[in-house]
This record gives sequence, structure tokens and C-alpha cells, in this order.
Amino acid sequence: MPGTMGSGATRGRKRFGKRLAAVAALLLAALAAKAWHDTMADPGVRRATVVLSAYPADAPPLKIALISDLHVSGPDLPPSRLARIVGQVNALHPDLVLIAGDFVSDKQLATRHYSTAEAVAPLARLSPAMATVVVPGNHDHWRDVGDIRRELARIGAVVLANGARRFGPLVVGGLDDDYTGHADLPATLAAMDRLGRAQVLLSHSPDPFPDVPRPLLMLAGHTHCGQVGYPWGGSPATMSRYGDRYACGMVREHGKMLVTTAGLGTSVLPFRLFTMPELWLIEIRAK
Repeated sequence: MPGTMGSGATRGRKRFGKRLAAVAALLLAALAAKAWHDTMADPGVRRATVVLSAYPADAPPLKIALISDLHVSGPDLPPSRLARIVGQVNALHPDLVLIAGDFVSDKQLATRHYSTAEAVAPLARLSPAMATVVVPGNHDHWRDVGDIRRELARIGAVVLANGARRFGPLVVGGLDDDYTGHADLPATLAAMDRLGRAQVLLSHSPDPFPDVPRPLLMLAGHTHCGQVGYPWGGSPATMSRYGDRYACGMVREHGKMLVTTAGLGTSVLPFRLFTMPELWLIEIRAK
């Protein structure tokens, strides 16, 4: 009798173990499916209207499309997918397209790496009314920022690195990458001031935002909004020295405004989870 009871308990434990393993396998499969969906979804379009006090009252509103962190590589963002996203951006009819860096990717877990020319080529089809304006990111510096600048200039993009250009009534300043120590905020602000007072600052990283000494609109990427997040919001890693403070979305502080986009591609790991690719359409208006 005791032997029969012991063998029954053993069979019960085995059945429980098999059921537990089956549930764990289903959960892992569901998580993998969720991650692939979050990674490969068409970028969501987030919209905002920003009033700049120095924007001329008689000037029409100006639309900016903001994208960032392309990280062109397989399996998640090959040039063919970037070409489709370019079509999505063009359908918004922006006046300016601003790209906040990280065009390339050399992550070890990529299934395919692309040359700088291959990564940049789809951007030649962007068709803003005024210009495509870009700044370098940390991955661009880590590969070959000179080559990336040349390829971007070849397709007609305006490359800013601690400099500024004026487009109609709006001055766009472009910071070189802060994460790799190439940003020069005072020089960039001085270049902007020489061109006009209605200003937008483009930066790869959001981290220079607290050091901006006056009200303006700053646009950034770099953080991927965490890339792998918690289901309830937030993320264990943001690649920002300020943690979650400037890692995602719109922030207003001391009369200044920051928009940090989740970007399009992936870094380190070739997937997203509980964060989605996105782009922003921002309308600039007079007060």
C-alpha cells in the first residue's frame, strides 16, 4: 500500500511538472509574439501643436516630422522597411523632416548589417516642402561619422553638428552627439541666435535639455523610450543619465519644451517589448 501511494504521488508530480512546462512554453511563445508585433508594427504617429512666442504672427503654421534611431539592420529594419516608412512620412506632407541620428547599426545580434550607403539610400525619397535636417548619433560616431555625413549630404540632407540653418521663419539648430561627448551647446545656441529668434533645437540625446538656458523647443531620440519596457510603463534602461525623466514623450520645464521620440529601430537587442516604433508630427504656430 505505501508503495502504491508513493508511485501515485510521483506520477502526480510529473503531471504537474508537464503542465507547468506547457504553461511556461505558452507564456514564452506569447511574449515572443508580442515582442515581434511591437518591433515590426508600423510607426505610430504622435501629434503635437507647439506655440513659439517668437514665431512671426503673419507666418503660416509649419509642420515638422520627427524621426530617429533608424539603426538600419536585419531582421527588424532593413532598407526595404525604411523605404515604406519614408512613404508614411511623405503622406503627412511635412514642411521639414528632422532626423535625430543613429542611422546605422553594428549590433552583434543583427542578422544582417548594411553599409552606410545602403542604410541612408531610402531617405533620398523623403519629400518635405523645405528640407531634411539631420544630426549624428552615437552609433554614427562609433562606425564612421565622416562617411555618414558624406552619404547624407549626397542625398541632399542638411547635416548639422553644432550649427544652425534657417528655413522660412524657423531656425533649426543641430547638436552633435552628447552621448559620445561631441555636443557643443553654447556654440550651437550662438549659431541659432545669429539667424533668428523662433528656434527649434535638434539633438540625438535628450540629456542636454536641462542645460538649455532659455525657452525653446528641443527634439530628441536616443532612448527608444526604453525599447524593452514594463507592461505598466517605464523601462529598466533608458541610456539617459536622468533615467525616465526625459526618456519618452513630451516634457515641459521652465518655459522650455522637449519631445523625445521612441524612434524606429532597435539597439543591442533586435526587438522591442511594450514600446512601439513611432514618429512625431509637430505643428509650429505663432502665439
